[in-house]
Amino acid sequence: MPNARDVLTPEALAMLQTVVSAGSFAGAARVLDLVPSALSYRVRQIEDALDVLLFDRSARQARLTEAGAELMREAPRLLGDVEAVANRVKRVATGWEPLLTIAIDSVIARDPMLDLVGAFYALEPPTRLKLRDETLLGTIEALASGEADLAVGSVLDAAALGFTAPSIRTRLLGELRFVYAVAPHHPLAALPQPLDDATLRAHRAVAAADSSRAGPRMTVNLIGGQDVLTVPTMQAKLSAQLHGLGGGFLPEPMARPYIEAGHLVELRTERVQPVGQMHLAWRVRSNAPPGRALEWWLAQFEHEGTRRALLERHRGR
Repeated sequence: MPNARDVLTPEALAMLQTVVSAGSFAGAARVLDLVPSALSYRVRQIEDALDVLLFDRSARQARLTEAGAELMREAPRLLGDVEAVANRVKRVATGWEPLLTIAIDSVIARDPMLDLVGAFYALEPPTRLKLRDETLLGTIEALASGEADLAVGSVLDAAALGFTAPSIRTRLLGELRFVYAVAPHHPLAALPQPLDDATLRAHRAVAAADSSRAGPRMTVNLIGGQDVLTVPTMQAKLSAQLHGLGGGFLPEPMARPYIEAGHLVELRTERVQPVGQMHLAWRVRSNAPPGRALEWWLAQFEHEGTRRALLERHRGR
């Protein structure tokens, strides 16, 4: 006995719609150029596979049962889904990737990143996007492990990580300056500056955890023996520092609106202000050009304005 998957084809749904439109099996048979018995047999096959009656045969007219009416309500959506998948498959065959996964470091401004996503969707591509939140080495690890196709905001380039050029390529996204900041009510805000390491050690630091799962993990600007509150992302680190839960270095563009509004205080330290080199990284296939989706994304990063926005245009700026 055939199952529902076998019989609920676009052709079968169109046939049932013809029966409903014609109002009778005889009328539908004439439209479909079938003998009535052949049409009845095909409808019965569908009913047997679904184990329901779709038409009430007690009258001369083809009257839908409740189950048949429900199927007919769903038929346009099902046919639309089939057509959409067929179109997607055709476009994928032209060089579009079925799925593009982008690992985004938590220092990257989300609004301009989502603006790019909107521009990509405006192309109506067949490629589905998947965005991953990562931090520090986890961003490049997602790419190296094959879990991502593009990494935005990697703290290291491919050469520093020992990857060979044929597998992963990198490009400088830009520099990101960090500032030490605390909430106005934090004890450090009242102390003389510049703050030395001994003074910082006596107060809790807030750190964004490296999201690396398999490889080594990176810690940045922590002092041995210092109490540390570890949070999952740079955005969570900013929130913790706004709440006065600790101090630490924050990306200057991310912290600046809160400093100007008086919600954070920028402090000078004896430590040199960190400047991070942020990179783009992507996987390449040997002897093959990038897919059209990856090619589009890489083209966007050619624009200096886009690169600066990703590092500087955080919410509130």
